Amino acid sequence: MRALALGVGWILVAAIIWLSLTPKPVELALEHGDKLGHFGAYGAAMFWFCLLYPRWWTRVAYALGLIAMGVALEFAQRATGYRTFDVLDMAADAVGVLLGWALAQALAWRL
Repeated sequence: MRALALGVGWILVAAIIWLSLTPKPVELALEHGDKLGHFGAYGAAMFWFCLLYPRWWTRVAYALGLIAMGVALEFAQRATGYRTFDVLDMAADAVGVLLGWALAQALAWRL
């Protein structure tokens, strides 16, 4: 079961990468919907990995890795020519990571 759970986590990461670099991303019909998408995707990934890794240092590594991925993907988007670079997307990614971690921490006793 652990291998399956890890696979789900890495599928989330792969989906974030694909959605970040595809020429036709999914758009939420809301004001700042793209920021909500960033927030939700990175929060879900961090939450998932927090469920799998209870050690603080491992969670720090995942948090830093996901935040670094968000920054790198923004630069990759700029390089594509069909996507745009946005510092606010990086901020939404980081906030999502931190809140995903906080939610996992808050629910840890229930899970």
